[in-house]
Amino acid sequence: MYRNTYVKINNETLTSNVKKIVKFYNNYKYYIGVVKANAYGHGDYIVNDLIKGGINYLAVSSLEEAISIRKYNKKIPILVLEPINLKYINDILENDVTITIENIAYIEELTKLAINKKLNVHLKIDSGMNRLGFKCKEDLKKAIELLNTNKKIYIEGIYTHLATSGVNDQFYDKQISSFEQITSLVDLSNIPIVHINRSITLVHHKKLPYETGTRLGIIMYGFDSKIKEATGLRKLKKQIIHKLKKISPTITGEPLDVQSAYSLYTEVLSTRQVKKGDFIGYGATYIAKEDMLIATLPIGYADGMSPKIKYVIINNKKCEILGDICMDMTIVRIDSSIKIHDRVEVFGDKTSIRSIANMMGTNVYHVLTGITSRVPRVYQDNEEIKY
Repeated sequence: MYRNTYVKINNETLTSNVKKIVKFYNNYKYYIGVVKANAYGHGDYIVNDLIKGGINYLAVSSLEEAISIRKYNKKIPILVLEPINLKYINDILENDVTITIENIAYIEELTKLAINKKLNVHLKIDSGMNRLGFKCKEDLKKAIELLNTNKKIYIEGIYTHLATSGVNDQFYDKQISSFEQITSLVDLSNIPIVHINRSITLVHHKKLPYETGTRLGIIMYGFDSKIKEATGLRKLKKQIIHKLKKISPTITGEPLDVQSAYSLYTEVLSTRQVKKGDFIGYGATYIAKEDMLIATLPIGYADGMSPKIKYVIINNKKCEILGDICMDMTIVRIDSSIKIHDRVEVFGDKTSIRSIANMMGTNVYHVLTGITSRVPRVYQDNEEIKY
């Protein structure tokens, strides 16, 4: 690591998070860890720490991601959530990847191929998002009949992706109803893995009677979105709305004590004095209103720094970001106690990822996945640091 700008991941925290989730939501058979987008920016290296906590299936978005995961674990089942071009069937089989099927045409192409080993498939249902999946119960029934003509193909799972949060949400009920209607010609008890809920709906709704699996995404990485119980007039108003709109109850209460394992650090690269009236950075957009001391940091927008981030932490002090963030560098205001090579926290113990997301006007998903691959990931396992 030649440039002292890095993301630090605490592996123990990730393992602990999963253990807490599995212990609390203990009525599922399959805990599917979603590790797409380089494990939400944490790096594929962490998959075995998730498995150690209780994850027994993984999910990714592409064949490329699945093959990358296989470098770290050869045995864990991996579901690819998007359809894969079947010209890569040999790569699918070689890497023991479970595929998603979302239409009849794909099955017709699949059943013509020479499949020489068992291929697990999950059928995707479109319960309302209008993105991928079967929307018609007759098509789904036909799909299963076609797949059953090939003894090498095993229908292991069926699932949908809910478009809304399920919090005081009539669309949640509509989507569940749609899933049940589309699968009404199928005996779900004959399909080993039925997975519907994701992190946010998991914490806000009871397990459906036919669900055997749940997908864990952002909650594994330390973000439980469970809302607290409303009180007084707010509670009464919510109850009336639920009754009028026939909205299923939302589970409320204290969130699980899951913690973020992800911190972003850099260092002070250079310091200098500027005088009142001097400009700082590109475009002369910032003019010093007084004499001041500034520092240059080796991190910029090519690393994922957002122009909406207003400060960093150096030696437990908030240091204001000045001018426009450059591609590779950021300039901040400091005092004389701060020296070259002092560590700089962009987010971590002192500044939470949620607060950074609020600053940026976005969510934690964007923050985690927005830090680019040129920033090294450093892993802390017990007291050992691994690069």
